[in-house]
Amino acid sequence: MTPLRPLPYGIFIGSHALAEGLLTRKQLTGLYRRLLHNVYADPSLPDDHQTRARGVALLMPPDAAIGGRSAAAWYGADLSSVNDPVVVVAPRGCSWDGPRGVRVHKTDVRQSEIVVSDDAVRVTTVSRTAWDVATLEPTLTSVPILDAMLRDGHLSEQALRAEVATRRGRWRSNRATDLVPLVDGRAQSPPESRVRVACALAGLPRPIPQYVVIEDGEFLGAVDLAWPEAKLVVEYEGAYHFDGVQIRKDDARYARLIAAGWRVIRLSSIDLRDLSGVVSRIATALAEV
Repeated sequence: MTPLRPLPYGIFIGSHALAEGLLTRKQLTGLYRRLLHNVYADPSLPDDHQTRARGVALLMPPDAAIGGRSAAAWYGADLSSVNDPVVVVAPRGCSWDGPRGVRVHKTDVRQSEIVVSDDAVRVTTVSRTAWDVATLEPTLTSVPILDAMLRDGHLSEQALRAEVATRRGRWRSNRATDLVPLVDGRAQSPPESRVRVACALAGLPRPIPQYVVIEDGEFLGAVDLAWPEAKLVVEYEGAYHFDGVQIRKDDARYARLIAAGWRVIRLSSIDLRDLSGVVSRIATALAEV
C-alpha cells in the first residue's frame, strides 16, 4: 500500500501542488483558503494582509519585491487590511502586472534596496519601504504607517530624514519632504496618528502624543494627545476600552483630569469617520481658552 503523502502546509501555488500529486483538486478547493488566483494557504494561517503578500511573493518576478505599505508589515506596521491591494515594487520595463489584488509600482529599484526576510520573502529595505510609503500613499495613510515603523524601532527619524534628503528632486519628493515633520514615533495607534495629522493639516497647534499629566506632583494619567497650555486632552477609545474593567479605569482617570481643570474629548471609531468634525470640535475647545 502506498503511504499517504502529507498535505501541503503554508502558502503554495495550487497548480504546482496538483502537478506533484500532493492533493486532489477537491482537496485544494475544499481544504485550503484561496489568497488570489492559483495561490492557496493553509486555513490555520492568519487571514491578513501579510499572508496575502507572502502569496503574491510566490508569483512576482525575481527582480521585484514586496514594497510600500505591504512591506511595512515586516517592519512593525501591519496596518493594511486583507482587502487592500498588495504593493509590489518592480524595475521599469517589467512586463508583469500581477493578478487581481496586486498593485505593481514600476520604478527605479536597485537590488541593494531589496532584502530577503526571515520567512524567505523578498521585501524592500526599511529605508526604501519608508520612501515608497511616503510617496505612494495619502498623508492620512502614510503617517500612521511611518509612526508605527518608528515606534517599533525598525526606522529612526534620522534615517527617514536622510532617505528623503537623498532622494530630493525625484518623483513626489516634495510630498515626502512635507510629510517628515508630521511623523512621530510616540503615537500608539493609527487613529491617534490620524487625529494628530488632521489637526496639523488644519493649522491647529501641534498636540503632544502620549502626554503624562502631573498636577502638584500627582500623576493623573497618560493621555493620547494633549495641549497642555489649553489643558485639553483627546483620547481615542478602541474596542478594548469598552471592557467593563477598562471602562471603570478610564472613568476614574477622566474624573481625576476633570477635577484638576482639564477638559477631555473622547473619540471612538464612529467619530473618526468625520475627521473634519473632530478637528472642528478640537478647534472650538482650543478657542475657548
